[in-house]
Amino acid sequence: MDKVIVRSAVRGDLAGLLALYRHLHPDDPAVDTATAERVWETLIGSALMSVVVAELERRLVASCTLAVIPNLTRGGRPYGVIENVVTHAEHRRMGLGRQVLAFALDVARKGGCYKVSLATGSKRESTWRFYEGAGFERGGKTYFEVRDGGGAGT
Repeated sequence: MDKVIVRSAVRGDLAGLLALYRHLHPDDPAVDTATAERVWETLIGSALMSVVVAELERRLVASCTLAVIPNLTRGGRPYGVIENVVTHAEHRRMGLGRQVLAFALDVARKGGCYKVSLATGSKRESTWRFYEGAGFERGGKTYFEVRDGGGAGT
């Protein structure tokens, strides 16, 4: 396999990331350009957010997003939340997902996070084992969510 570069995303990664996200939620409607650019500028400009990407042959093939949340408990240590974990369908089972998660966990550790949480909507045991193999513990806490009934986040 060619050399994979795992790194923090940069402004020029938006188009590649949007193409990669088609492998995360293929049935989602495409986000319009103005919205995508506005959201991307917010993400890329925030000290609290890290978008991690794996690049292979100048193409983004895996990614995840880490939010570092300031916190007044646990001695003021922040906590991390990982979302949007995705690997391009043609590049799965090559360790790329684990590499972006490891990078994100390293960013969280360096940022002083006392924990990092990740939730998945997948019911597949193989997905759960993947996250366990990346260092996440199943059953540590129970998570609940509220979704917008207007279609966002579904």
